[in-house]
Amino acid sequence: MMTIQVNTDNHIDGKEDFNTYIKDLFNDKLKRFDAHLTRIEVHLSDENAGRGGSDDKKCNVEARLEGHEPIFASATASEMHIAISEALQKIKSGIDHTLDKVKN
Repeated sequence: MMTIQVNTDNHIDGKEDFNTYIKDLFNDKLKRFDAHLTRIEVHLSDENAGRGGSDDKKCNVEARLEGHEPIFASATASEMHIAISEALQKIKSGIDHTLDKVKN
C-alpha cells in the first residue's frame, strides 16, 4: 500500500484541501504501480513567495519503489497545477523505466 506525503512551504494556500487533491491525484495516476510503490513524497513550494515573477511554483516528487533506489522528479511552472502535472508525468516515466529494466 502506497503512502503519499505532501509537504508545502508557508506560501501555499489551502493546505488541507490541496493535500487531499494531491493525494487523490497521485493515487489515481499511479495506482497501477501500487504493488511496487511504498511511498510518494510531494514537496510544493513558491520560490518567489509573493514577489511575482514567472516559473516560481515548484513541485518535487520522490517515489520509493520496493527494493530500488528512490526516483526523483521536479518541475517548475508559473502555476502550481502545471508544475504538479509535469512532475507527475516525469515520476510516472521514471517508475515505468525502472520497472521495465527489472522485467528485461
